[in-house]
Amino acid sequence: MRKFAIGAAVSGALALSALAVPSASAATPDLTFSHVVVNNGKAIVVGTTSTVKVPVTYTLTHPVDLVIDGRTSVAGITLYRGSSLSKPRNEMGPDDAPSCTTTSTTATTVTQSCAEVIAVAPQDYLYDAADAGTWKVAGFYGRSTADNDDSDDHISFTYGYDMWGGLGTTQVKRAAKLTTNATPEPVKKGKTLTVKGALTRADWETTNYSGYAGRPVTLQFKAKGATAYKTVRTVTSGTAGALTTTVKASADGTYRYLFAGTTTTGTATATGDYVDVK
Repeated sequence: MRKFAIGAAVSGALALSALAVPSASAATPDLTFSHVVVNNGKAIVVGTTSTVKVPVTYTLTHPVDLVIDGRTSVAGITLYRGSSLSKPRNEMGPDDAPSCTTTSTTATTVTQSCAEVIAVAPQDYLYDAADAGTWKVAGFYGRSTADNDDSDDHISFTYGYDMWGGLGTTQVKRAAKLTTNATPEPVKKGKTLTVKGALTRADWETTNYSGYAGRPVTLQFKAKGATAYKTVRTVTSGTAGALTTTVKASADGTYRYLFAGTTTTGTATATGDYVDVK
């Protein structure tokens, strides 16, 4: 896909700072964004280093005489967090032009089915714990004109930007990690097993994972030859996210911890630890 020319004209993915500059270009076009689906309706879970590519699909209806070429004009979806469109704390949008297919036309309008990808790099868009939670969805339209021919000792650049809010919300969550370690191994039948682990989650401010204390975590067991895990009990994470509990060794099988997640933190499943019972 073609790299956004307009996106390169402002910092970030069509940064909202452009709203502070009155536009001298044409009047706001009549655009309608509908049926917006962000990340297939699932929460966006982001760790500390890897970029998460978020698919977005939507329907765009615009005047039949409006040309959106992805170079001097572009429309798409952006995500933002803040009290209003004009007061965002941060926002993120696509780096490349959306892919759109015309689905219907009338004498005055064109309706298109569009898809884009928002690449969420934690170092660029997520700054601290407050950025986890509900983000708002908005549509945007940007256009520019440029005269870079300075043979007459004159150049010019004009830029216009419009946004439409109220298109829904999406959840951005901190990625979580879990570990499980059952000891001793092997163990005699009927003896006590100690199952330890740790629940941590992404800290976007430090770019590390830190302990997540005071959260309910489920201990599960799958007997040798079984196809599914069964719940043993719920354990509450302690200091630095530490988990510990004891069980009686009854049969060969695998133990693991499972975290259901919260409104700000994603789910996590530990790698199982197989225990041989003698």
